[in-house]
Amino acid sequence: MKRLVDGIQQFQRNVFPSHRPRFERLAAGQNPSTLFITCSDSRIVPHLLTQTEPGELFVLRNAGNLVPPYTAEHSGEAATIEFAVEVLKVRDIVVCGHSHCGAISGLLQPDSLDKLPAVKRWLTFAQDTFQKFRGSSTGPIPDDLLTAAVGHNVATQLAHLRTYPVVKRAESRDELSLYGWFYRFETGETFQLDEESQTFCSILASSTDPRPTV
Repeated sequence: MKRLVDGIQQFQRNVFPSHRPRFERLAAGQNPSTLFITCSDSRIVPHLLTQTEPGELFVLRNAGNLVPPYTAEHSGEAATIEFAVEVLKVRDIVVCGHSHCGAISGLLQPDSLDKLPAVKRWLTFAQDTFQKFRGSSTGPIPDDLLTAAVGHNVATQLAHLRTYPVVKRAESRDELSLYGWFYRFETGETFQLDEESQTFCSILASSTDPRPTV
């Protein structure tokens, strides 16, 4: 806790004063451009990754960056998505998975979740990924297998997003774009899903550059 209190002191004394005008403007309301859905993992810092300022991202975080389908029982995720699209009118939604994801690792090793019943139930929203990769490894999960599973999960959650009427309507009117990302935090690289080919390519690569995959 001391570390947090020290950080608050530093923020109030040294950081906030230079950002005061922005925060004063934000007091009148927010107008984020993007709903950023990512994992609760402490190693993922959306504003650091995207170099955005307060007010630019509307952030939704949970274990495994999952999106319960619209038909699922009411959830905080559903309320956040609905508010972001219908009220805030975000122009983009990003679902961002990441390397070494503990949630997807647990999904692939369900016995490891025996003492975590809530986590196990939550991960049913990644059932499609489990079915695709189940039995792929009997020992420690190789990094390339976990990476593939994380990528597949990102694509699955994009499909879940499109079950929401507000998302479908906004996307059909070209008022909303959906993106799937994979962030490899140990190298700082971010990759974007090409939904047609279902492959991840460097987000920095131009159309004429080589397109390294995850």
